[in-house]
Amino acid sequence: MNYFIIDFDSTFIKNESLDILFEISDPNNNNKIREIKKITDLGMNGHISFSKSLKRRIKLLEASRKDIDKAINNIRLNISDSFEKNSDFIRKNRTKIYLVSSGFHEIIDPIAEEFNIIKNHIYANNFVFDDNEIVTGFDDKNVLSMDKGKVEIVKNLNLDGTIHVIGDGYTDYEIKKEGFADYFYLFTENIKRESLINNADFLVKSLDQFIKIVE
Repeated sequence: MNYFIIDFDSTFIKNESLDILFEISDPNNNNKIREIKKITDLGMNGHISFSKSLKRRIKLLEASRKDIDKAINNIRLNISDSFEKNSDFIRKNRTKIYLVSSGFHEIIDPIAEEFNIIKNHIYANNFVFDDNEIVTGFDDKNVLSMDKGKVEIVKNLNLDGTIHVIGDGYTDYEIKKEGFADYFYLFTENIKRESLINNADFLVKSLDQFIKIVE
């Protein structure tokens, strides 16, 4: 049986969800937004550890629950074109699909549920809020906040079948690198990370290409 491990940011959606939240929560601070994007890219290309990237970004975040709701509405309009087009494939294969993201449940879950992704097949980080519903940090006990968190998630799923990982970043490739996936598909519809090309079993410009290979 085939199993599909799908990334969220820059794969399922066109952008990085945390970047969108930063732009909404502090829209006039261009220097901060640039710094956040720089840190994101360093982590996604494997130039700094994921845990370091996450800590540095969350330290700069000043967002409320209302900002998160606005980010969700923005993301609804920015689903990757080929994922929107192939929503039937996602629904048809919902028992085989696992959404494994270094993003946050509070943003991802409402989007994923609209595509009928099974709730306990969604793996992501969690924000920590204060009494005023302001983000103060993240749950650092969540394995996805740690280095090789995606590797641990897929390892512990203990899936018996052929495991296909589709994503745009180094943390997606690590699942294959560490021996817990059979194939890594570098998804380039939204961004093409040159540093990962040689690590990919397949380069796919869209979910359509991915479906043609796996079906």
